[in-house]
Amino acid sequence: MSSPPSPAREVSEPVFAPLPASVDLPAVEREVLARWSERDVFRRSLERTADGEPWIFYEGPPTANGRPGTHHVEARVFKDLFPRYRTMQGYHVPRRAGWDCHGLPVELAVEKELGFTGKADIETYGIAEFNAKCRESALRNVSAFAAMTERMGYWVDLDEAYLTMAPRYVESVWWSLKKIFDDGLLVEDHRVTPYCPRDETPLSDHEVALGYEDDVDPSVYVRFPLTDGPWAGADLLVWTTTPWTLPSNTAVAVARDIAYVRATTADGDDLVVAEDLLSVLGAGDRAATVTDRATGADLLGSHYRRPLDLIAEEDFVAGGGESTAHRVVHGDHVTTDAGTGLVHMAPAFGAEDHLVAKAEGLEMVNPIGPDGHFLPDVPLVGGMFFKGADPTLVEELRARGVLWRSESYEHSYPHCWRCHTPLIYYALPSWFIRTTEVRDRLVEENERTNWYPPHIKHGRYGAWLENNVDWALSRNRYWGTPLPIWRNDADPSEMVCVGSLAELGSWTGTDLADLDPHRPFVDEVTFPAPSGTGTMRRVTDVIDVW
Repeated sequence: MSSPPSPAREVSEPVFAPLPASVDLPAVEREVLARWSERDVFRRSLERTADGEPWIFYEGPPTANGRPGTHHVEARVFKDLFPRYRTMQGYHVPRRAGWDCHGLPVELAVEKELGFTGKADIETYGIAEFNAKCRESALRNVSAFAAMTERMGYWVDLDEAYLTMAPRYVESVWWSLKKIFDDGLLVEDHRVTPYCPRDETPLSDHEVALGYEDDVDPSVYVRFPLTDGPWAGADLLVWTTTPWTLPSNTAVAVARDIAYVRATTADGDDLVVAEDLLSVLGAGDRAATVTDRATGADLLGSHYRRPLDLIAEEDFVAGGGESTAHRVVHGDHVTTDAGTGLVHMAPAFGAEDHLVAKAEGLEMVNPIGPDGHFLPDVPLVGGMFFKGADPTLVEELRARGVLWRSESYEHSYPHCWRCHTPLIYYALPSWFIRTTEVRDRLVEENERTNWYPPHIKHGRYGAWLENNVDWALSRNRYWGTPLPIWRNDADPSEMVCVGSLAELGSWTGTDLADLDPHRPFVDEVTFPAPSGTGTMRRVTDVIDVW
């Protein structure tokens, strides 16, 4: 494979104007800055150490979604300190500025500027027009950063700065993604992913970690009446803090080797729970009486009556055959750490649920649209926001006589770190980099890295590497590097990953050197499928800016 393109700046607008005379600076500060500029001190310091050992510094780019603040000054002090120190030691330290011009932060800033409330507004406005506004906004903020950089005396090469929206930079990302694709590490899969229903896009694990907030949700214990099996007539007692997922219930999971009991409560309820969690049914004078014991393996295959029948039974039928839903299945993730040892399964909204459903041949039922609201045709809660439907559903459980107990549960719940909307774990197709395939190599490289402070090596960063999951790379948004994958509209299994505009031009037979590689222009590029049947069209996703 050829070398990646150099990510040059390539913008026609004058981004880095000199510091305006109107900026109010102390006289001595302006005198020092003027002297450095007139004598070209930064360039001369690089020439003086040209024969020294290289110590390369590419700036980790600040996001150009707003004007710089004092926290940016603090970060740039450290970015200035180490290159100066290494230069004084005789190293040759070329240092290149960079600007992160893409992504949701920029989109949201422009949405706010235009008074938009979601993706529908963007589609109506026009993708080309919206992305033009994003480019304009990013350039405006880059200019403000450049002025601040000069004012604080931060020595970094602004003339050759890289901008992530520059075509050559986009091509450099395409080059790397093609390499990953060719290595079999860039794949599409249907997985449950943390998802922001306001921005209508999945989030990476790192983004999720930024947005936890304290929430109070209903904690409900719900009866699932068994209709057959060894304990027919008793009720499985299931605990959940997400009543909104109960309309999608597909199965109840147990663990084969966990001991379960059938017990009668002081109020005469005939319930099934894990033996280790029997105390949830009552203690002391109100302790439940065990009437039978079994393992999870004994209960597998038992059917139950679902507590809410808001979704048609035929929707739970996979492959057009008979329904295999609403039965007891095995789940490796089931424990007796909390709850009742019986886990309600909604495969569209839980990663473990999704894996179990695949193994058991269960259908994935999803009554919630990409905006986080129940679909309009769902009885009782149609049109409601998913978490907002909880009180209505809890009352419905009570009215049906299947709510055993309800209480408030305060816990830390993931929210979108940008817009503070509660996230939903949502099954949708996404493109992933299979980082789990190279986990051992990543851990080895971490061992060779000298960390400051040292505890990060095996602490926050090391733990993240050890437990990393495949990187959900794609975003179904607008202002970002387009995912360079073209797919056959007649045979979706036929795909081409493009590594540059020149390569894309070779497929189309045209010169695309001047093509703006952003949406919607790149979306309009098509070419005949290599197989001879069908047309290759780009998938519409952009990639995670991080």
